[in-house]
Amino acid sequence: MRGFILATALVLGLAASASAGYLEGKAAADRGDHAMALELWQRCAERGDAQCQNGLGILYDRGSGVSRDYAESIRWYRKAADQGLARAQANIGGMYLQGRGVPQDYAEAMNWYRKAAAQNFVGAQYNLGTMYYKGLGVPQDHAEAMTWFRKAAEQGLVQAQFNLGLMYHQGQGVPQDYAEAMKWFRKAAEQGVAQAQLAVGAMYRDGQGVPKDHAEAARWFEKAAEQGHLGAQMSLAGLYMSGGSVPQDYVQAFKWLRIAASRLPEGEDSYPVQVSQAAIESSMTPAQIAEAEKLAREWLEKHSEVD
Repeated sequence: MRGFILATALVLGLAASASAGYLEGKAAADRGDHAMALELWQRCAERGDAQCQNGLGILYDRGSGVSRDYAESIRWYRKAADQGLARAQANIGGMYLQGRGVPQDYAEAMNWYRKAAAQNFVGAQYNLGTMYYKGLGVPQDHAEAMTWFRKAAEQGLVQAQFNLGLMYHQGQGVPQDYAEAMKWFRKAAEQGVAQAQLAVGAMYRDGQGVPKDHAEAARWFEKAAEQGHLGAQMSLAGLYMSGGSVPQDYVQAFKWLRIAASRLPEGEDSYPVQVSQAAIESSMTPAQIAEAEKLAREWLEKHSEVD
């Protein structure tokens, strides 16, 4: 099972003690009026408002409403971070992690993420887990990665929940435990993470941590397949091809194979899909093939926005 989720993101956020100036700027940014957000946040940032300073940092970082300027971005992040704003500390960590406007420096990124994580800031906890998992600036340490992913997962961060599930499934940093893997995969799957939905389906299909249940596997595969997940589309086709507790349905199998084949990334091997299609096409009537192709076209038209 593959699919470790890695993520860093600029953090704006909303604190209970947010000032009126900050809230007005955030409302402007949310409606896409970044020039107004810049004007509003500039005023309160110059008065020392840490959240406005962080907001200005993000606008300069993204080039929203102003020319992108990493030096100006980190200047404002630092003003906010020096006041103890965890969001700004995490944003500085991201700049050092990715080398945006500063030389890439994993140790400095770790330093800033630790400051934010000490305030229980979920994004920093997650990124610390990522750095320990990959050995960025520190020796690779899956047990320590688990510690930080768990802190983030317990705050509801879906990426961390998925990663915990994957590490329990693979026995990384902890003894392999399919029941715990299913627990965390399901938490992320129920929030719509397609990779987690695929993982839950695979565990029901294979009977890992739960009784084998192909009908339940198909239900989870379909959730991910409808989001455009290629692996789930192939897995769902496989269940319809083999039958069993899920009735054999070559039309549905062929439909999902056609959809997957049409959406393979450029350069990816299409041979497995072609073999599967050929294996069932010979057992289908022309009417069944036509129906499957019609269903595939309709799905692709309806989901034309899916990456």
